[in-house]
Amino acid sequence: MPAESEIDPFSFRDEFGPAKIVHIWSPSVELRAVVVIDNVAAGPAIGGTRMAPDVSVTECFRLARAMTLKNAACGLPHGGAKSVIFGDPDMAQADKERLIRVFAKSIEQLVDYIPGPDMGTDETAMAWVHDEIGRSVGLPAEIGGIPLDEIGATGFGVMIAACAAAPFADVSLGGARIVVQGFGAVGIHAARFLASKGARMVGVSDSRGAVADEDGLDIEALAALKRQGKSVGDLEHARAVDPESLIALPCEIFIPAARPDVLRADNVDMLDCKLVVQGANIPATAEAERMMFARGIVSVPDFIANAGGVICASIEYSGGGEAAAFAAIEEKIGRNTRLSLERSRAERVSPIDAAMELSTDRLRKIMQLRRWG
Repeated sequence: MPAESEIDPFSFRDEFGPAKIVHIWSPSVELRAVVVIDNVAAGPAIGGTRMAPDVSVTECFRLARAMTLKNAACGLPHGGAKSVIFGDPDMAQADKERLIRVFAKSIEQLVDYIPGPDMGTDETAMAWVHDEIGRSVGLPAEIGGIPLDEIGATGFGVMIAACAAAPFADVSLGGARIVVQGFGAVGIHAARFLASKGARMVGVSDSRGAVADEDGLDIEALAALKRQGKSVGDLEHARAVDPESLIALPCEIFIPAARPDVLRADNVDMLDCKLVVQGANIPATAEAERMMFARGIVSVPDFIANAGGVICASIEYSGGGEAAAFAAIEEKIGRNTRLSLERSRAERVSPIDAAMELSTDRLRKIMQLRRWG
């Protein structure tokens, strides 16, 4: 694969986009960022702002396309986009604020892009963006937002997808063992909501460690460790495991809620589960999706399962509240999960292929209504 600097930006093009790829450089604060506005046929594009030292143009495009598919599948009046900022999300708060504010001013003229929180950013960061350009979602409640991470919108959607998918995988949530890879904003709330349905978390990881307990891990104790800046690996009386081998823990439901491409051709055969519910964006490669389908593992794609955050963001942007957001998440994700898996079963295609058909069919209809669609 060519180096990032050698990639032809037009190599990403297809019938859906991307509409714009914008590279940003501000030497005064050494800001390096990329914005991909993939498709705006349904309306201004919503997509998170991710901060990490190892992001890339390719990752940004793939995430933007996932947002396009997600918003189309959910019937939202928004297109898909994404932005990435090269940097350490754990930098000093003052430095991070300065970087985010400069980024905000740099995208002020990209009026068809509405940023939201993502890995490495949060409600406070979106408040800084809003203060600069008056355009963002996932704001703190104090300034009229619906704080996505605080209420667990995406994790709630993952639970709804798991409930809808369980019968297709011959799984009962009562007593089901779950493994969560990535105990961040999505993973914590997904675990909590699934526990409320009777499931028990038997394995969990974060970027610094992993633990397991067949009898069930204490979710609130783990959440408390994370609030203290510690790792899940610091949990007492739990068996430490290699984070890379977490994928092999026996369970009924495996939830990847970390970085992209954690399920790949070289490790997906290690999975010992019946159902995968994708809490992260693009956590599985195309090869891994095909291999899971061949093994009979039901996998709910990311743009179906983790759409809770953008549904909530869309409700916020239109002036709605938390109750309306949760109701929309339950209705849209439950419906789309069932439709995708019913089509997968009827057509004997993988769930990702069935979900892609569902989303792209809707997207084409939207684009046909546009003058230059």
